[in-house]
Amino acid sequence: MSTQIKFELEFPIQASPQMLFQYFATPSGLSEWFADNVNLRGELYTFIWDGVEEKAKVLQEKTNKKIKFTWLEEEDEKIYFEFRIQVDEITKDVSLIITDFAEEGEIDESKMFWENQIDELKHTIGA
Repeated sequence: MSTQIKFELEFPIQASPQMLFQYFATPSGLSEWFADNVNLRGELYTFIWDGVEEKAKVLQEKTNKKIKFTWLEEEDEKIYFEFRIQVDEITKDVSLIITDFAEEGEIDESKMFWENQIDELKHTIGA
């Protein structure tokens, strides 16, 4: 079994936490930038890319602060991906912190995936 390594990326984003959170915590928001389509049934989110479905469930959610998902096919709930919104107390600058896991040889690829997705998100919200 391969080892998954945790990594974090931080992206400054010109948007309010309330607005930003809608793009992580709702199927319609997620399907605007993260996947081709996203459905929610009960607690299960279905993410669709190029006709391929991946199911995830929410492990933790704090409104306008963070949401943490785990893929259903992942046996280990310590492996997750999380969107966390951080606001600088002094400057009020908003940052998005992505936490994810990847296999050792795939970290750069995963980081590039997130950078592309976040560019898409910024484009979507006009930030």
